[in-house]
Amino acid sequence: MKPERFVAFLRNVNQGQRGQPTTDDIRGAFDDAGCRDIRTFQSNGTVLFDADDPASVVQVAEVAVAVRSGHAREIFWIPLARLAEIAEIPHADTPGLYEVTLHDGGTITADSGEIADQAGRRRCALVASGDGWALVRNDVAQQGNATPLIETLTGGRASSRGLPTVIRLIDRFAR
Repeated sequence: MKPERFVAFLRNVNQGQRGQPTTDDIRGAFDDAGCRDIRTFQSNGTVLFDADDPASVVQVAEVAVAVRSGHAREIFWIPLARLAEIAEIPHADTPGLYEVTLHDGGTITADSGEIADQAGRRRCALVASGDGWALVRNDVAQQGNATPLIETLTGGRASSRGLPTVIRLIDRFAR
């Protein structure tokens, strides 16, 4: 049986920049955690990996990234198949307005007036959500409002990727 593929978003990573984990640090950390078929995607801390127990893998990889690089980073994960489903949520002809956010805050219900108020203050809207993920539409393309919105709503950390990045990742690895 083929193992399931997962995608990890490392929070606040810009590989190649001073003070950031390197690609080798990240790949090595996932290798230390026992992952198979590790692939980094772009230079923003996005990783594809195979694992039998992704939650345990990510816990080990978080520690290993900090040990290898000297820079602690939170890591959030999702099955690649689920990420592909999220990317299929209708987004008209403007994928550049959307961000996919991963977080540890459970499910956020978009119909709350408080959530709509918070999103409006941040110039965005919560479009869809599920356990540990959210799809946010920004008022302006590439604005990057999803992470601060979701962190405010959940009281925890989050990490986002623009929908065009997610679509490229899926086109390359899931189709």
